[in-house]
Amino acid sequence: MSAHKYELMFIADPELDERGLKKLTEQYLETVTKEGGDVENIDIWGRRKLAYEIDGKTEGNYVVVNYFADPTTSDELDRLLNLNESVIRTKILRK
Repeated sequence: MSAHKYELMFIADPELDERGLKKLTEQYLETVTKEGGDVENIDIWGRRKLAYEIDGKTEGNYVVVNYFADPTTSDELDRLLNLNESVIRTKILRK
């Protein structure tokens, strides 16, 4: 299977500080690198106001990551992110 380029955007709990957010991000990107994928760029936007309330929260920490991986690795990353209570929303787009 060949690797594709993806963009991951996730919104984490606004209570997370910058260090916690960075640790959370690196923890999940390890899934990509362990499976032979490559992380191209990590852009931590930080705390922003949400367009609408999600689970009683009006703000969230935004993170955007560009990476190359197999589709199965991307599916696994999405699955793991959805299991984490600190992650409010997640979206993975194939570029």
